[in-house]
Amino acid sequence: MSMKIDLLTRSLPEFGQGAIGQPGLDTGARTIPLGGEANTGPSFGDTLTEALNGISEVRNHAGDLTRRFVAGEQIELHTLMAAHEEAGVALDLLVELRNKVIESYRTLINMQS
Repeated sequence: MSMKIDLLTRSLPEFGQGAIGQPGLDTGARTIPLGGEANTGPSFGDTLTEALNGISEVRNHAGDLTRRFVAGEQIELHTLMAAHEEAGVALDLLVELRNKVIESYRTLINMQS
């Protein structure tokens, strides 16, 4: 999973740059000065990687508890159920985040045309 996340974050800076650097293709995009220091916090890619790693850890923890429960260790059922519910909520959050990013991207594309 970590390798996939690294590949994703490495590809983020290149996303959408196919036409921008090519001569003769004016996309209409202009740099807007923000004033002050623009890079004061973590990048979007860093934040996304951290969120994906957190969700992966929650899933791994739930899977580990399940394996230990099946193996006969003293794991209480309510702890196992809570861990699986937490993993499910984290996955739902990730899906909704993805949907919002795609919706925002489509809105920006529609604004350019």
